[in-house]
Amino acid sequence: MRKATQEQIEQKREEIINACEQLYQTMSFREITMKEIGTITSFSRPTIYNYFETKEEIFLGLFQREYERWNEELTEILNENEKLTKAELADKIAESLAGREQLLKLLSMNNYDMEANSRQELLNTFKQSYGRSMQLMRMLLEKFCPDMDSMDMQNFIYMFYPFMFGIYPYTAVTEKQRLAMQEAGIRYIYQSVYELTYSCLIRLLG
Repeated sequence: MRKATQEQIEQKREEIINACEQLYQTMSFREITMKEIGTITSFSRPTIYNYFETKEEIFLGLFQREYERWNEELTEILNENEKLTKAELADKIAESLAGREQLLKLLSMNNYDMEANSRQELLNTFKQSYGRSMQLMRMLLEKFCPDMDSMDMQNFIYMFYPFMFGIYPYTAVTEKQRLAMQEAGIRYIYQSVYELTYSCLIRLLG
Protein backbone atom coordinates (compact mmCIF):
# COMPACT_ATOMS: atom_id res chain seq x y z
CA MET A 1 0.00 0.00 0.00
CA ARG A 2 1.32 3.43 -0.96
CA LYS A 3 2.16 5.61 2.00
CA ALA A 4 0.08 8.78 2.28
CA THR A 5 1.90 12.04 1.61
CA GLN A 6 1.91 14.85 4.17
CA GLU A 7 -0.45 16.79 1.93
CA GLN A 8 -2.91 13.88 1.86
CA ILE A 9 -2.70 13.55 5.64
CA GLU A 10 -3.45 17.25 6.05
CA GLN A 11 -6.40 16.96 3.66
CA LYS A 12 -7.86 14.10 5.71
CA ARG A 13 -7.35 16.02 8.95
CA GLU A 14 -9.02 19.06 7.41
CA GLU A 15 -12.01 16.99 6.28
CA ILE A 16 -12.45 15.64 9.82
CA ILE A 17 -12.22 19.14 11.32
CA ASN A 18 -14.73 20.41 8.73
CA ALA A 19 -17.13 17.62 9.71
CA CYS A 20 -16.78 18.56 13.37
CA GLU A 21 -17.37 22.22 12.51
CA GLN A 22 -20.51 21.34 10.56
CA LEU A 23 -21.94 19.37 13.48
CA TYR A 24 -21.00 22.11 15.95
CA GLN A 25 -23.41 24.49 14.20
CA THR A 26 -26.41 22.54 15.52
CA MET A 27 -25.06 20.24 18.24
CA SER A 28 -23.26 20.74 21.53
CA PHE A 29 -19.77 19.47 22.36
CA ARG A 30 -21.25 16.68 24.50
CA GLU A 31 -23.59 15.49 21.74
CA ILE A 32 -20.87 15.24 19.10
CA THR A 33 -19.14 11.85 19.02
CA MET A 34 -16.51 10.24 16.83
CA LYS A 35 -19.34 8.18 15.32
CA GLU A 36 -21.30 11.34 14.44
CA ILE A 37 -18.23 12.89 12.86
CA GLY A 38 -17.59 9.70 10.88
CA THR A 39 -21.08 9.81 9.34
CA ILE A 40 -20.28 12.99 7.38
CA THR A 41 -16.73 12.18 6.25
CA SER A 42 -15.72 10.17 3.19
CA PHE A 43 -14.12 7.43 5.27
CA SER A 44 -15.04 5.15 8.18
CA ARG A 45 -14.97 6.05 11.85
CA PRO A 46 -11.98 3.73 12.60
CA THR A 47 -9.98 5.67 9.99
CA ILE A 48 -10.49 8.89 12.00
CA TYR A 49 -8.36 7.40 14.79
CA ASN A 50 -5.38 7.39 12.42
CA TYR A 51 -5.47 11.18 12.55
CA PHE A 52 -7.08 12.08 15.90
CA GLU A 53 -7.10 9.90 19.00
CA THR A 54 -9.91 11.75 20.80
CA LYS A 55 -12.84 14.04 20.09
CA GLU A 56 -11.01 16.71 22.06
CA GLU A 57 -8.11 16.60 19.58
CA ILE A 58 -10.50 17.33 16.71
CA PHE A 59 -11.97 20.28 18.59
CA LEU A 60 -8.46 21.48 19.39
CA GLY A 61 -7.74 21.43 15.64
CA LEU A 62 -10.89 23.49 15.02
CA PHE A 63 -9.89 25.84 17.84
CA GLN A 64 -6.42 26.29 16.31
CA ARG A 65 -7.91 27.08 12.91
CA GLU A 66 -10.16 29.73 14.46
CA TYR A 67 -7.17 31.40 16.12
CA GLU A 68 -5.30 31.34 12.81
CA ARG A 69 -8.23 33.03 11.06
CA TRP A 70 -8.37 35.70 13.75
CA ASN A 71 -4.60 36.12 13.51
CA GLU A 72 -5.02 36.93 9.82
CA GLU A 73 -7.45 39.73 10.71
CA LEU A 74 -5.15 41.10 13.42
CA THR A 75 -2.29 41.06 10.91
CA GLU A 76 -4.42 43.07 8.47
CA ILE A 77 -5.14 45.69 11.14
CA LEU A 78 -1.42 45.91 11.87
CA ASN A 79 -0.27 46.15 8.25
CA GLU A 80 -3.02 48.20 6.64
CA ASN A 81 -3.04 51.14 9.06
CA GLU A 82 -0.33 53.70 9.68
CA LYS A 83 -2.04 55.38 12.63
CA LEU A 84 -5.06 54.60 14.76
CA THR A 85 -6.49 56.34 17.80
CA LYS A 86 -7.29 54.10 20.76
CA ALA A 87 -10.98 54.34 19.89
CA GLU A 88 -10.25 53.33 16.29
CA LEU A 89 -8.07 50.43 17.45
CA ALA A 90 -10.81 49.28 19.85
CA ASP A 91 -13.32 49.48 16.98
CA LYS A 92 -11.21 47.34 14.64
CA ILE A 93 -10.40 44.67 17.26
CA ALA A 94 -14.05 44.53 18.34
CA GLU A 95 -15.13 44.19 14.69
CA SER A 96 -12.66 41.34 14.17
CA LEU A 97 -14.08 39.42 17.14
CA ALA A 98 -17.67 40.14 16.15
CA GLY A 99 -17.04 38.00 13.07
CA ARG A 100 -15.41 35.17 15.02
CA GLU A 101 -18.43 33.76 16.86
CA GLN A 102 -17.13 30.21 16.59
CA LEU A 103 -13.83 31.19 18.25
CA LEU A 104 -15.78 32.79 21.11
CA LYS A 105 -18.02 29.73 21.39
CA LEU A 106 -14.98 27.46 21.65
CA LEU A 107 -13.43 29.78 24.23
CA SER A 108 -16.51 29.39 26.42
CA MET A 109 -16.06 25.59 26.53
CA ASN A 110 -14.04 23.66 29.10
CA ASN A 111 -10.62 24.22 27.54
CA TYR A 112 -8.89 22.44 30.41
CA ASP A 113 -10.43 19.08 29.42
CA MET A 114 -9.88 19.73 25.72
CA GLU A 115 -6.18 20.32 26.26
CA ALA A 116 -5.79 17.55 28.84
CA ASN A 117 -7.22 14.97 26.42
CA SER A 118 -4.99 15.93 23.47
CA ARG A 119 -1.52 14.68 22.62
CA GLN A 120 1.41 16.93 23.48
CA GLU A 121 2.44 17.57 19.87
CA LEU A 122 -1.08 18.76 18.92
CA LEU A 123 -1.27 20.93 22.02
CA ASN A 124 2.11 22.45 21.13
CA THR A 125 0.87 23.34 17.64
CA PHE A 126 -2.32 24.87 19.03
CA LYS A 127 -0.37 26.97 21.53
CA GLN A 128 1.70 28.40 18.68
CA SER A 129 -1.47 29.82 17.07
CA TYR A 130 -2.78 31.02 20.43
CA GLY A 131 0.57 32.58 21.29
CA ARG A 132 0.74 34.25 17.88
CA SER A 133 -2.52 36.07 18.61
CA MET A 134 -1.02 37.45 21.83
CA GLN A 135 2.12 38.48 19.95
CA LEU A 136 0.04 40.28 17.31
CA MET A 137 -2.03 42.01 19.99
CA ARG A 138 1.14 43.29 21.62
CA MET A 139 2.41 44.49 18.24
CA LEU A 140 -0.84 46.41 17.74
CA LEU A 141 -0.41 48.08 21.13
CA GLU A 142 3.22 48.94 20.41
CA LYS A 143 2.32 50.52 17.07
CA PHE A 144 -0.88 52.37 17.91
CA CYS A 145 -0.58 53.05 21.67
CA PRO A 146 2.94 54.51 22.15
CA ASP A 147 2.03 55.87 25.58
CA MET A 148 1.66 52.33 26.96
CA ASP A 149 4.77 50.84 28.54
CA SER A 150 5.67 47.14 28.67
CA MET A 151 3.79 46.56 31.95
CA ASP A 152 0.68 48.32 30.60
CA MET A 153 0.70 46.03 27.57
CA GLN A 154 1.19 42.92 29.68
CA ASN A 155 -1.68 43.94 31.95
CA PHE A 156 -3.88 44.59 28.92
CA ILE A 157 -3.23 41.11 27.49
CA TYR A 158 -3.68 39.39 30.86
CA MET A 159 -7.05 41.11 31.30
CA PHE A 160 -8.41 41.03 27.76
CA TYR A 161 -7.71 37.38 26.96
CA PRO A 162 -9.52 36.03 30.07
CA PHE A 163 -12.36 38.47 29.24
CA MET A 164 -12.78 36.77 25.84
CA PHE A 165 -13.71 33.48 27.56
CA GLY A 166 -16.94 35.06 28.77
CA ILE A 167 -18.11 36.97 25.69
CA TYR A 168 -20.10 34.18 24.03
CA PRO A 169 -22.35 33.23 26.98
CA TYR A 170 -23.28 36.90 27.45
CA THR A 171 -24.14 37.52 23.80
CA ALA A 172 -25.54 34.22 22.47
CA VAL A 173 -28.64 34.07 24.67
CA THR A 174 -31.53 31.68 24.03
CA GLU A 175 -35.19 32.56 24.55
CA LYS A 176 -35.22 30.07 27.42
CA GLN A 177 -32.43 32.00 29.14
CA ARG A 178 -34.14 35.34 28.49
CA LEU A 179 -37.36 34.02 30.01
CA ALA A 180 -35.48 32.71 33.07
CA MET A 181 -33.90 36.14 33.60
CA GLN A 182 -37.30 37.77 33.23
CA GLU A 183 -38.92 35.34 35.68
CA ALA A 184 -36.07 35.98 38.13
CA GLY A 185 -36.84 39.69 37.95
CA ILE A 186 -33.41 40.58 36.57
CA ARG A 187 -33.41 43.62 34.29
CA TYR A 188 -30.46 42.82 32.05
CA ILE A 189 -29.31 44.79 28.99
CA TYR A 190 -28.22 42.38 26.27
CA GLN A 191 -25.30 43.52 24.14
CA SER A 192 -23.71 42.32 20.91
CA VAL A 193 -20.19 40.89 20.67
CA TYR A 194 -19.05 44.18 19.20
CA GLU A 195 -20.67 46.34 21.90
CA LEU A 196 -19.36 44.25 24.78
CA THR A 197 -15.84 43.97 23.33
CA TYR A 198 -15.58 47.64 22.34
CA SER A 199 -16.67 48.77 25.80
CA CYS A 200 -14.07 46.54 27.46
CA LEU A 201 -11.29 47.65 25.08
CA ILE A 202 -12.00 51.34 25.60
CA ARG A 203 -11.63 50.89 29.35
CA LEU A 204 -8.48 48.76 29.09
CA LEU A 205 -6.84 51.16 26.63
CA GLY A 206 -7.66 54.14 28.78
